[in-house]
Amino acid sequence: MSIMQVEVVSSEQNIYSGEASFVVVPTVSGEIGIYPRHEPIMSLVRPGALRLTVPGEAEEVLVAVSGGVLEVQPTKITVLADVAVRSEEMDQARAEEAKKAAEANLSQAKDKQSLEKAHAALAAAIAQLKTLDYLRSQKNK
Repeated sequence: MSIMQVEVVSSEQNIYSGEASFVVVPTVSGEIGIYPRHEPIMSLVRPGALRLTVPGEAEEVLVAVSGGVLEVQPTKITVLADVAVRSEEMDQARAEEAKKAAEANLSQAKDKQSLEKAHAALAAAIAQLKTLDYLRSQKNK
């Protein structure tokens, strides 16, 4: 089985560092599925669920990403995420509350800095909600 090295980092911490045999990344062009020896590419990441198939693991590793940059090399994938959260650390009620708060902040933003902060918070909440929806859909299969 072919594998590749995967690094998922946010501005706050290293979220995942290890091997994977398949990775799905939400990009601005749509979801990209990546196997080892993939053609080199760079892309912007959009909010959503990043999915990793790890050799020897029955369950996918899921990470909510709110945006960032993806770099693919034949044996290594790097995702520099604006905000990234592993699925085990997510909570539906907290994510919905964060989305409501971000939407309220967005409507009340009076300057560019507060507008950018509100957009970033909204993207992070949406990424978590999308990841939680994906998890629910997989459990209902």
